[in-house]
Amino acid sequence: MQQGKKLIEGWLAEAGIRVNGSDPWDIRVRDDRFFARILKDGSLGLGEAYMAGWWDCPRIDEFICRLLNGQLEEKIRRNLRTLFQYASARIFNLQSSGRADIIARRHYDLGNDLFFSFLDSRNQYSCGFFEGTDDLEEAQLRKLEMIRRKLDLKPGDRLLDVGCGWGGLAHYAAEHCGCSVTAVNISEEQIRHACEDCRNLPVTVLSEDYRKIQGSFDKVVSVGMFEHVGKKNYRTFMKTVHRCLTEGGIFLLHTIGGNVSRVNCDAWIHRYIFPNGMLPSIAQIGRAAERLFVIEDLHNLGPHYEKTLLTWNDRFQKAWRKLAERYDETFKRMWEYYLLSCAGAFRARQIQVWQIVMTKTGRTQPLCRIG
Repeated sequence: MQQGKKLIEGWLAEAGIRVNGSDPWDIRVRDDRFFARILKDGSLGLGEAYMAGWWDCPRIDEFICRLLNGQLEEKIRRNLRTLFQYASARIFNLQSSGRADIIARRHYDLGNDLFFSFLDSRNQYSCGFFEGTDDLEEAQLRKLEMIRRKLDLKPGDRLLDVGCGWGGLAHYAAEHCGCSVTAVNISEEQIRHACEDCRNLPVTVLSEDYRKIQGSFDKVVSVGMFEHVGKKNYRTFMKTVHRCLTEGGIFLLHTIGGNVSRVNCDAWIHRYIFPNGMLPSIAQIGRAAERLFVIEDLHNLGPHYEKTLLTWNDRFQKAWRKLAERYDETFKRMWEYYLLSCAGAFRARQIQVWQIVMTKTGRTQPLCRIG
């Protein structure tokens, strides 16, 4: 036990973190089992130990940022559980059509009361664009306006929204741009809300796997859904969009991504937040789009997602008193760890969020460098 404690303390010190120190990114260890758990289970153990109350930290976001910059995870040996998860992701299609609804049931269908407690009024569960503002509502509106301009949305356009969430973008495109929108999703809770929110607008909400989408569309958009597609399906996703997009159309893909091509995601995120999630790299996206699309523009919004996540956590904390009637303290610690650890990962520049504009070969280049 003592040897493991000294080892972890030494690694943390190299990252500028002290155990029971006075800086806001220092951790307070409340159960010495913490050290053995980290050595055994790495990032999974770190997150589970926080959920169990074994450690606390005033600034989890900065703690995680320093951990990542100090490459602490690389210093902890791989355990059999992580190796098995990695091998499974290589061998099996964890995002097959038969498994696609797992993420909907275990995350997006948790309850609209949870998500609506910290999202903006349009329920945008993706990064805002905080250029010139600190207000979440304004930042999310600016993000929608940026998407409108990049897609050159016009009255009469037929827009396909792949992974439409709670319907906020579809509502905006129909109401403010005069588009006819087909919005596709597999989350029952999100579909139910989107149908209600888009009532009396030219929006059709479909409960359908993206692989089954039919029709022809002038513009296609997908925001925050590609992270659930998986490496084995990237090409299928691109072929689906290519099939549905008119020759002169525009496609905008908005996705979180990683700096390195991988076939799995963080073990804690996989178990508790986004089962079977996978962050694509630019190389993987490029290979999937090859011979199908011209990549017209790539815009990195990563720093804006850090700000978004910190704002979501502030709003979540303020709403907790009411949420506590339904969710327990372990859930609270899980959710704040999710939001703040992701903010730290964006601050460390370990993950990014990209808006990628694509067209079919032969179309003139659209005016897509906006913002």
